[in-house]
Amino acid sequence: QVQFVESGGGLVQPGGSLRLSCAASGSIFRIYAMAWYRQAPGEQRELVAIVTNGGMINYADSVKGRFTISRDNAKNTVYLQMNSLKPEDTAVYYCNSRSMDYSWGQGTQVTVSS
Repeated sequence: QVQFVESGGGLVQPGGSLRLSCAASGSIFRIYAMAWYRQAPGEQRELVAIVTNGGMINYADSVKGRFTISRDNAKNTVYLQMNSLKPEDTAVYYCNSRSMDYSWGQGTQVTVSS
């Protein structure tokens, strides 16, 4: 089964940027829709962005215009470029298929604070 390893998180000031990566242990070519999720302390995990093999992309309203999702099937990697970060973006970020068919990775912590 494919496993995911997220990386690229860290501490950043409001207005800053980060680029997250999600490396899969196997091919993601057959996974039609890949997604990024996030979970803030005391909150439920929420969907952030989706990208399909056909190039369709959707974002949560809270990140539209600031985040960009992309995928590189040749590298079995999904990315999330995050710009204009806000304190409310603070969370652990995870990737998975849109239908959450796979085990969750350890995630990568993003903290936005001055």
